[in-house]
Amino acid sequence: MGQFRTNQLVDRLDAIAKARQVTLARFRARPAADDPVVLAREAARCAVVQARDVRATERDAARLAAEAERAVEAQAAMAHAAAELVRGAAEKAERQANLAAEQKATRDARFAARKARARR
Repeated sequence: MGQFRTNQLVDRLDAIAKARQVTLARFRARPAADDPVVLAREAARCAVVQARDVRATERDAARLAAEAERAVEAQAAMAHAAAELVRGAAEKAERQANLAAEQKATRDARFAARKARARR
């Protein structure tokens, strides 16, 4: 078995202090906000965000145009269906009128035949 270590607390405190120093050094080594590299990076990020917004706007416009086109097509289909319904109703009314006229003519012919037989 190894030797028992009594200075574990001191080791941990030293490790924490070194980590703080490394973090502080990394923070101090960071470029300033007005550094050209930082400004260029920020400009690139802004350009990416603007391009993303433009693409999203284009997608929304395309989606709205497609929805409007589908709505127009649906209205045209409904108008066509309504016209077909009206045409069908008109044809049915015409067939019924023709049938009624034929039935009346047949009825009148029977009546005339009956009257002719009665007159003889």
